[in-house]
Amino acid sequence: MPGATARFHVGQIVHHQLFGYRGAVFDVDPVFSGSEEWYAVVARSRPPKDAPWYHVLVHDADHTTYVAERNLAADPDPAQIDHPMLGEFFSLYDGSRYLTGDPAN
Repeated sequence: MPGATARFHVGQIVHHQLFGYRGAVFDVDPVFSGSEEWYAVVARSRPPKDAPWYHVLVHDADHTTYVAERNLAADPDPAQIDHPMLGEFFSLYDGSRYLTGDPAN
């Protein structure tokens, strides 16, 4: 099913099921949008390209990742993450997820 509905949303805290890291989703692609070269080298488990992929700020790191939906799960303990780029994407943490834009008055 090309371009399936994303299970995770921007601001959600997720857990990578293979590599064990936590992070916050900061963008969602409805289908894989990377290069064939990147996919051949990095996506060794060959996740589907026609399902959602996520851009994730990695907790306690200074890099981001690009992850196939099948490798992610909602973090059961959605505590805040620590990442230097957090403020570039989010303005508020509501106790379970990050929010974009200015908080409502």
